[in-house]
Amino acid sequence: MLQQIEEPCSLGVHAAVVIPPTWILRARRPQNTLKASKKKKRASFKRKSSKKGPEESRWRPFIIRPTPSPLMKPLLVFVNPKSGGNQGAKIIQSFLWYLNPRQVFDLSQGGPKEALEMYRKVHNLRILACGGDGTVGWILSTLDQLRLKPPPPVAILPLGTGNDLARTLNWGGGYTDEPVSKILSHVEEGNVVQLDRWDLHAEPNPEAGPEDRDEGATDRLPLDVFNNYFSLGFDAHVTLEFHESREANPEKFNSRFRNKMFYAGTAFSDFLMGSSKDLAKHIRVVCDGTDLTPKIQDLKPQCVVFLNIPRYCAGTMPWGHPGEHHDFEPQRHDDGYLEVIGFTMTSLAALQVGGHGERLTQCREVVLTTSKAIPVQVDGEPCKLAASRIRITLRNQATMVQKAKRRSAAPLHSDQQPVPEQLRIQVSRVSMHDYEALHYDKEQLKEASVPLGTVVVPGDSDLELCRAHIERLQQEPDGAGATSPTCQKLSPKWCFLDATTASRFYRIDRAQEHLNYVTEIAQDEIYILDPELLGASARPDLPTPTSPLPTSPCSPTPRSLQGDAAPPEGEELIEAAKRNDFCKLQELHRAGGDLMHRDEQSRTLLHHAVSTGSKDVVRYLLDHAPPEILDAVEENGETCLHQAAALGQRTICHYIVEAGASLMKTDQQGDTPRQRAEKAQDTELAAYLENRQHYQMIQREDQETAV
Repeated sequence: MLQQIEEPCSLGVHAAVVIPPTWILRARRPQNTLKASKKKKRASFKRKSSKKGPEESRWRPFIIRPTPSPLMKPLLVFVNPKSGGNQGAKIIQSFLWYLNPRQVFDLSQGGPKEALEMYRKVHNLRILACGGDGTVGWILSTLDQLRLKPPPPVAILPLGTGNDLARTLNWGGGYTDEPVSKILSHVEEGNVVQLDRWDLHAEPNPEAGPEDRDEGATDRLPLDVFNNYFSLGFDAHVTLEFHESREANPEKFNSRFRNKMFYAGTAFSDFLMGSSKDLAKHIRVVCDGTDLTPKIQDLKPQCVVFLNIPRYCAGTMPWGHPGEHHDFEPQRHDDGYLEVIGFTMTSLAALQVGGHGERLTQCREVVLTTSKAIPVQVDGEPCKLAASRIRITLRNQATMVQKAKRRSAAPLHSDQQPVPEQLRIQVSRVSMHDYEALHYDKEQLKEASVPLGTVVVPGDSDLELCRAHIERLQQEPDGAGATSPTCQKLSPKWCFLDATTASRFYRIDRAQEHLNYVTEIAQDEIYILDPELLGASARPDLPTPTSPLPTSPCSPTPRSLQGDAAPPEGEELIEAAKRNDFCKLQELHRAGGDLMHRDEQSRTLLHHAVSTGSKDVVRYLLDHAPPEILDAVEENGETCLHQAAALGQRTICHYIVEAGASLMKTDQQGDTPRQRAEKAQDTELAAYLENRQHYQMIQREDQETAV
């Protein structure tokens, strides 16, 4: 559109965080001086290039020349592609779409230092760290090295496993499917807070004798600064065993379930062996000049934690909840104090169900002396530290972005401007099957939802309060739960769905429920996602909602079997599937045809339907054939999902995956369906299959863990 070429670009709804193209200038590559002759240049080419090697490696094809504006909060995005089961590799594409690609950086390509140096003069700069707590610590340490004044505040998109720092700053325990546009808005609107960071200085203990030395121990800590915690004893020993085993045999630690089982086995064996039961005899702890050693020896802990933030071990609260502190001040991440906590085996076990450890003290400085080699860990990085004297002091305070609690100007529940005193609102729940299939189509997903009942909540209530009202629904004998269309109870893993603030539904992390109001995520109805609820297709007692799945091209004509009539031959069924004759296949099945029939190459009807690309026949077979047909293999070891992936049939792949087909099965060449899609160069289908494979593995791990 030539008439628009000269029009200025508004940079879209996220203009405040986007780096304008006018800030980016092309940089010329450094060249040799013109005074030297060509002959001299050639003669000294190798010598000069070797001297300028580091300079050449630091050269970038562009430089940043900012124009400061008080309305702008330019954003620098760092993505760790390996975090969270390779979630980072997928989400980086979304950031490249919403932002200027020159402000999005892959941390696997050299780290954050060069990017921070380029953007050090940008006013009001903010940083978004996409990764785990280790990624955040890496960026904060680099900011310390560069000494930027003022240091840019750092926000977090949690992609790791523990994400304790992200939970503390309200960013949640992990990324699910929140739109990138909303994440950018949260970063822009977030509050700037301070985070204490602590120095660790370790030196050998001169009083330790030769008999206390351990050949496998080291004199150096893995990190000399921590943001979350420093601990020694039982938890560090389990983490160290895991890290050493994974380094020795990385191929055995390729799933979260195996990792969990290894942790559990190591913890149990360490408990039986009692390797940490004598911890109190070999340590001396002095906090702010007060010797806590007698108190520790009376407690006999198997683990001691020096905690900076309220969260620990994937979301637990070892110091306890704010109302339980009694003789101590409430815990904060910016007060310049460490919390010292001791754990026995009993309190460690109770930690996972809401318990806490033994509160020892709050202090500004710690001197820890060990008389033998003891396992320690610094923000999850373990080692076996030789007998040492460790001094912990406050290093500095990092500037962070805390996710702010949302509040819309006008409630979306009704046309009234003021927030009503009470809201009477319908609650409907959605199955995971329907959510995966329809969450981009709001209207169809609403039709597929199942009414649960009605709740009455205060007009300004957040989701945390609303959760309590919803969970009481099915406990009331005369409530909506008794007349609910489904007799299934709510599962413990249900979560809220935001139905209003984006173009599609998306899940709200449970750790962020206190940040969202009811009037912001719903208009006249609250939708919740229940992963254990049966999908609409699996509930014959409910009306089937309108669906994007193909409908029958022919009207059903029931055919009753005659008493002596023989069921149809299997070859007739095979021929109907090959010809994409849906009506004939349906008629043969009603006449007694076997939908599990195979031909001479062991191919099922579903294999033939996939080969011809018949969506109607595929859908009919998935609804009426036994579940064994999903993972049935032909002579070359291919399942129907292998075939669909190789042919790039995305819709059919979706049908088969949602029906419950295994994504981990391999053919004779050792390929999974995802790898077949990659060989067919269908990257979008491969990404979808990889995402579903990851989700399927998590589901299986949860089921096996429950068993």
